[in-house]
Amino acid sequence: MILTVDIGNTRIKCAVFENNTLKELFVFYKEEAEKTIKKILEKFPKLTVAVSSSVVSEASFFTFLENNGIKVVKISHETQLPFVNAYLTPNTLGIDRIVLAAGAALKYPKTNILVIDAGTCITYDFISKDEVYFGGAISPGLQLRTNALHQFTSKLPLITIEDPSNYVGNSTNQAILSGVVYGVVHEIEGFIAQYCSDFEDLTIILTGGDAIFLAKYIKNTIFAHSNFLLESLNALYNFINKTDD
Repeated sequence: MILTVDIGNTRIKCAVFENNTLKELFVFYKEEAEKTIKKILEKFPKLTVAVSSSVVSEASFFTFLENNGIKVVKISHETQLPFVNAYLTPNTLGIDRIVLAAGAALKYPKTNILVIDAGTCITYDFISKDEVYFGGAISPGLQLRTNALHQFTSKLPLITIEDPSNYVGNSTNQAILSGVVYGVVHEIEGFIAQYCSDFEDLTIILTGGDAIFLAKYIKNTIFAHSNFLLESLNALYNFINKTDD
């Protein structure tokens, strides 16, 4: 059994996999890590490996796992990948983007794929049907946009992301919601349209913390996988082991 780990700024997401089947998902705050991991290990005593793509320094978390007999595998720029990396600055490419691209290449082989990760930042990553990773784009996510509007203006309030009542905002809060939410939606649809015009039979994966929220606004055919990073960690670990055999 494998534990995949995604460490964010405040929360940790883990998933337990057995024979490529996601058995259970756990989301908890960092201060709850040791207590939660103990419960996970008690519930799944056959766990032997933890796989992580985190670049956040959480040495104590991984030490705790190792002290409980769990082998920790951290995906890095040196990890063997199921695609050719054509990114001009491969050492600056985010580990999470590498894992998502690998997961996409393994799940949809010989396919043109656009992976959109809607989290703190929105990242776009393209893998060709020839299994070459070319890169993509990075832009601010929903919360970054609301924070920027509040922080860099004198009077605009900090709002909570929710569904806009209309694309024509009839109050300052609604105008910000409309600008931020529909701005992101139109950005995503614009990127999708551009990629679709250049690449035939494009498979589009939408993931990240805001994926489910945004999916209902996007008209294009997409696969919304909110846990795709955790699934990709499991797939990449199995790929590495199979390749090493």
